[in-house]
Amino acid sequence: EFCSSLAGIMLLEVLLVLGTLLIYFFFSKKNEETLPFKDGWWGRGQKPVTKEDSSIRPFKVETAEEELSDLFRRLDQARFTEPLENSFFHYGTNSVHLRKVVSYWKNQFNWKKQVEALNKYPQFKTKIQGIDIHFVHVKPPRLPEGQAAKPLLMVHGWPGSFYEFYKIIPLLTDPASHGLGDEHIFEVICPSIPGYGFSEAPHKQDFNSVSAASVFYELMLRLGFNEFYTQGGDAGCVICTNLAQIAPSHVKGLHLNMVLVSKLGLSHLLSILLGRYFPGLFGFQDEDVRRMFPFLKKWLYKILSEFGYAHIQATKPDTVGCGLNDSPVGLAAYILEKFSSWTDMEFRNLEDGGLERKFSLDDLLTNIMIYWVSGCIVPSMRFYKENLQKGIGTQKHDKLTVQVPTGIAAFPNEILHIPQAWAKKKYTNIVSFHFMPRGGHFAALEEPELLAKDILQFVDKVEKEQLWKKK
Repeated sequence: EFCSSLAGIMLLEVLLVLGTLLIYFFFSKKNEETLPFKDGWWGRGQKPVTKEDSSIRPFKVETAEEELSDLFRRLDQARFTEPLENSFFHYGTNSVHLRKVVSYWKNQFNWKKQVEALNKYPQFKTKIQGIDIHFVHVKPPRLPEGQAAKPLLMVHGWPGSFYEFYKIIPLLTDPASHGLGDEHIFEVICPSIPGYGFSEAPHKQDFNSVSAASVFYELMLRLGFNEFYTQGGDAGCVICTNLAQIAPSHVKGLHLNMVLVSKLGLSHLLSILLGRYFPGLFGFQDEDVRRMFPFLKKWLYKILSEFGYAHIQATKPDTVGCGLNDSPVGLAAYILEKFSSWTDMEFRNLEDGGLERKFSLDDLLTNIMIYWVSGCIVPSMRFYKENLQKGIGTQKHDKLTVQVPTGIAAFPNEILHIPQAWAKKKYTNIVSFHFMPRGGHFAALEEPELLAKDILQFVDKVEKEQLWKKK
């Protein structure tokens, strides 16, 4: 009897230990899968004890005559350096073409007309975590009987702005009028990242992509959206990814037009060495091989030739920022260079940088003017330091996977191509991956219809298969 009691106690202990291990494994695994919400205070001074004003206030873009006369004075007094002969855009923005842009800016560009264009969509501000957050919020002009609009948060990157989405917004809020059907209609929310455009810049250090994701999560909840879709490229890709990691039960789907891989493991290295010769072994498609190899030229050389700005901005943004915030011509040169090479690296071989092949000068200058009138170039550059100063791939969000249904639109002229085989190590639930036929880094502004169609087919897949319920 004693022996059987002892055996029973031992069995109970074993079951208790196993049960404890199972509970620990279950909860620790669950904890690992989500990213903690970052409840920061980014306002000036100490956080007040009183409750934050959560009201949503209408906002309109306005500029005073004094600001414009100051701008024109600076444009008139600009000093240009003669470019090297036949250097095109290989040394950066070619000053022969820059003179033409500045001449257009002074004599033909109509900022007041562009302000009207900016104000055609409803804009608002609301205070979150101590700073004013600016956002565009566009509801559908019409909805079929019994249909609800799907909330979609769209996040821009650097050196872009909320204006990047102005051409795609009507395609998503009123797809039927643009031949895209009316099965899925969106209510679009485009915030300015804090420190960009008309969102207040953080006054404290350490405002990174997780901070921005936490702020935007709070914004969506404040607007009454408990479930929503997110879309982004560039910094918007990282912020939307973080948001999916923070609130996987609230994000129905994540659509990206750029993917970043911050950790390269042995399988990545082997695929770099052998993927060109044995693509099937590494899950590469023919198009992956075309876009990635030769690896030295299409990856390493691009990083060395194109990412110098990122190193400056991730180390000493305020130093170079002083010059850009003081000179509109310097600011234009810095930003236009990115709109040239990141749209198509071949544009470096043209004296005008191919800038007007994909964009109008009005669109390019409107984006630059958003940086100029808000004085946001320095805080927008600081975002690189806040995200990269602790090292690449070292943060918790770098190590966590994303379980939310994910759609990826891979544009051929994106700076670096990430194959689906690499992306799925981070995004474990890729339901849609498409090689886009044309377009580069600023997809929403350059190829709005292609991007809109890809978002629509992705959402259709998620909705029809109710994929968000299977996360």
